[in-house]
Amino acid sequence: MIETRETRLKRLHMRSIRRGIKEMDIILGGFSENALAELSDAELDLYDLMLSENDHDLYQWVSGQGPTPERYLDLITKIATQFRPSPA
Repeated sequence: MIETRETRLKRLHMRSIRRGIKEMDIILGGFSENALAELSDAELDLYDLMLSENDHDLYQWVSGQGPTPERYLDLITKIATQFRPSPA
């Protein structure tokens, strides 16, 4: 059975809001509500893969406290942009 885009977006949203740590629930939940539908199919594939990563690692990457693996760099940058204040 092939998953429709709508079903895929709902599944990824659920995975985004039910994380291991509350900070990532908030960050990824907000991202999934605001930007997930705008991602290409290839970006959704990568997002799906990224959701399998450890939450503490994800938090380090999004917050800029640790280096982001190259394959996730563009995606993490999109996610982080929503939660980091812009320079004045």
